[in-house]
Amino acid sequence: MKRLLIVTILMFVVVALLAACAQPTPQVIKETVIVEKPVEKVVKETVVVEKEVEKIVEKTVVVEVTPEPVEKVVIEFWTTDNEEVRVDTYEAVAQRFMDENPNVEIRIVPIEEAGVSQRIATARAANRLPDIVRMGVERVAAFAADGILDEEAASAVINAIGEDEFRNGPLGMVIDPATGKYAAVPFDGWIQGIWYRKDIFEELGLEPPITWDAINAACDAIPGFGNQLYALTLGTDPGQNYPQQVFEQVAISNNAWPFDEDGNVTMNSPEMIEALSFYTGLQRCAQPGPQYWRGAREAYELDQAAMLFYSTYIMDDLVEGSGTEGGGKIQLAVEDLARRTGFASVMKGPNGQATYGQLVTLGIMQGADPEAQAVVEHFLTGQNYVDILALAPFGKVPVLKSAVDGWKDLSPYFKEYDPETLEEIANGFEAMQRWLFRPDYDATERAVIGDIEGRLLIPQAISNIVLEGTMTPETAAEWLQQQVEQLLADRQSS
Repeated sequence: MKRLLIVTILMFVVVALLAACAQPTPQVIKETVIVEKPVEKVVKETVVVEKEVEKIVEKTVVVEVTPEPVEKVVIEFWTTDNEEVRVDTYEAVAQRFMDENPNVEIRIVPIEEAGVSQRIATARAANRLPDIVRMGVERVAAFAADGILDEEAASAVINAIGEDEFRNGPLGMVIDPATGKYAAVPFDGWIQGIWYRKDIFEELGLEPPITWDAINAACDAIPGFGNQLYALTLGTDPGQNYPQQVFEQVAISNNAWPFDEDGNVTMNSPEMIEALSFYTGLQRCAQPGPQYWRGAREAYELDQAAMLFYSTYIMDDLVEGSGTEGGGKIQLAVEDLARRTGFASVMKGPNGQATYGQLVTLGIMQGADPEAQAVVEHFLTGQNYVDILALAPFGKVPVLKSAVDGWKDLSPYFKEYDPETLEEIANGFEAMQRWLFRPDYDATERAVIGDIEGRLLIPQAISNIVLEGTMTPETAAEWLQQQVEQLLADRQSS
């Protein structure tokens, strides 16, 4: 039994050993291993990378944007250059300014020369004066006395252009004696005289119509000679200032003035009565009235009258014919009329002699926008001024020295007249006489003279003598005396 037990145990041992040989048990070995771990080495290096740079192209893109509405400065410009072609030129010159100054709008308003004073009075009453007015210098003194001209603005324009650039005569005519400042800016002008048919005067053996005696002799001799119906056309229309312009030269040639050296009104002086008698006496050989410059011009062009009181404006018309009220053109009845025409700018009376002319100015009114100064300067600068003169070169003698030479090239018609006539015209401002420019007259007296013309007192007196027959030269002189005394009193009390 015991032997059996031992044998069994041995068998279990053998079996166990055989199993162990089939699946050996792993051997666990413990050992320390030293591992050298490499340290990271930090290296800084510059790497050049070739990168293609984008090319930047600037491109202008036009984007239509509706502009914000801008309130424009409106400059109202009244001009007595009121014929259509002249208004068109004024508007073209104005447009150049507006193109450069889009914030400004210039409105050209044509007005009648004879109605300037009334239009200004109406606008003043309505507190709606224009900014700029083209007007004869005879208005300047009256408007300056009324305080409606911006003398600071006018002086600023003259200084901007340069006083030395203006001819002395025109500058002297616009000085306000009360302030010593320029009341308006000289612009252009003309010289007046008697245009006459040299050929007819020579055939009749007449002297040039310079003296009163020579004019009277022609008045009696010419009517009925050839085609001549009249010797002349006399200014008699009471609603036009043409009679005033002609009569004033007659009056000055007899030393007849509205005031004496002491400031007394002298409209009824012997010299004034004699001037009225001579002037209205010429109606015996004149075209029936009422007449003004248009009828006078047409009668001369149509070979109906051999003498014409007119300004230098007539010179181109005597070459090509003038425009009619209906828009047509006068066909000259005489070939080479300009070459047959003489010019007597000086008139000699019993007590003196006179040359008459007109200076046209640009007045800047009180309350005008400051841009008005720039507009006036614009119209007197470079091509702008030349374009205005070119409208009627003979009637727009330049006031700027630098413009004279260019002015002589503005019309081929200059070649139709004697060089002496052209020289007389170019220098006419220096010898020109007007009631208004008598040196010893003060501002009030000059203002009254402006009132005389503005109210058409002389044309009314002449019309009352030769057309209505309600006055004689003597009673007309007394009426003028009363009217002018009242004007003076009104001025002195205001």
